Amino acid sequence: MKKAKNNFKNREEFTYYLFLHLKNKEKEQFRSEYLNLHPTDQIEIFKQISKDRRNSLYDMLSPEEFAEIFQGLELYNQKTVFTELEDDFALCMLEDLPADEITDFLGSIPASVATYLLGKMKKSEADNIKLLLSYNEDTAGSLMTTEFISLSVNETVSQVMERLRREGLEAETIYYLYVLCEVDKLIGVVSLRELITAEPHVTMKEIMKGKVISVSPLADQKDVSALIKDYDLLALPVVTSEEKMIGIVTVDDVIDVIDEENTEDIGEFAAVKGALDFDVSAYHATKKRLPWLVLLMFIGMLTAGLIGSFEGTLAEITLLALFIPLIADMAGNTGTQSLAVVVRGLALEIFDRKTVLKLLKREGLTGLYMGIVCGVIVSIIAVMIPQGNIILGLIVGVSLFMTIVVSTLTGTIIPLLINKLKIDPAVASGPFITTVNDVIALFIYFMIATSLLNTL
Repeated sequence: MKKAKNNFKNREEFTYYLFLHLKNKEKEQFRSEYLNLHPTDQIEIFKQISKDRRNSLYDMLSPEEFAEIFQGLELYNQKTVFTELEDDFALCMLEDLPADEITDFLGSIPASVATYLLGKMKKSEADNIKLLLSYNEDTAGSLMTTEFISLSVNETVSQVMERLRREGLEAETIYYLYVLCEVDKLIGVVSLRELITAEPHVTMKEIMKGKVISVSPLADQKDVSALIKDYDLLALPVVTSEEKMIGIVTVDDVIDVIDEENTEDIGEFAAVKGALDFDVSAYHATKKRLPWLVLLMFIGMLTAGLIGSFEGTLAEITLLALFIPLIADMAGNTGTQSLAVVVRGLALEIFDRKTVLKLLKREGLTGLYMGIVCGVIVSIIAVMIPQGNIILGLIVGVSLFMTIVVSTLTGTIIPLLINKLKIDPAVASGPFITTVNDVIALFIYFMIATSLLNTL
């Protein structure tokens, strides 16, 4: 494969070469090249294949081979592809997926279809999937897989190594092996490194670590992610209140959680929470986004009313209108910068009383420094423009200074308060902060301008 691939100038040429094999239904040539690619490359090439050509690909791969590709697709792509598969092929492919991957997929399709597919699966596997589906979304139970290697305290290293040769391919991971007692209670863990470096006659009781970090199946996925990160784990055992081990959450599942949480944070930040998924319909996306736009529209009308109430000031000094966009934009930009800092902190759950006070002090000083620099720059510009003067420069400079200081604190305090009150953090979204800061900034601007009007 490498020799053939190296004959091409770039990936596009090699992909076209594969497509020719697919188009001409040259099964052996296609399998030889395609299956020797890295799984990630297989997935990327599969995404480029048209629906008509995909039917040919399904004929060239076994269900087990296609399962590797299927689990690398996004859920909305998985649902599309699954409808293209023959029933027997689809069922065999599904059974070759890890339990947690099957759970994610079945949880995303209509319940009647999921029930039908579970009825066609082996009873033991179907029972495992039903257990995983019984847990609420975003919990450790919904993330875990039941495919792990369990050991007894009296097994020797040589016996375990022999078991790994037989059962290792069926497990989600073999880097951690879990020692259970007769009632499946978790009592220890053995790493693959410890196993390989130990003498063959040594028992698990002698090399296992008794203090095992574990989590309840009802724990929130954020807590699971934090534990794996804090303790540098590749997998985290899931145990019931009786300490019976029922599954593991692996680090690759946590990476998916982090990606999901980041997507949610972006949605909250932009006031489009729940509408970032490509699988969401236009109607559903509109329902999620329109209420925010309507709310922000009414808040924005305060800006229009505010400008109208200072119509006399604008009539006296028309040059003031020139700096309205600058004042409003700087308010929004400054608030959004502070909001980004706070949203990240909330996502990482690093805030306590001490860190909040430290953050407020830092952001206040940051706003002060930025306000001084930007205020001085815009003052000089206001003096130098045609018909400009020192008083106009003073009005614009002081207004921008105060705007930046206030907007920095607003962008910091509002999301902290919202989080403290346990209200949906989407309320502290970027557009909301921007709109509020626009109103505050223009009020500051016109109040200072009106108070200094007689000096112009």
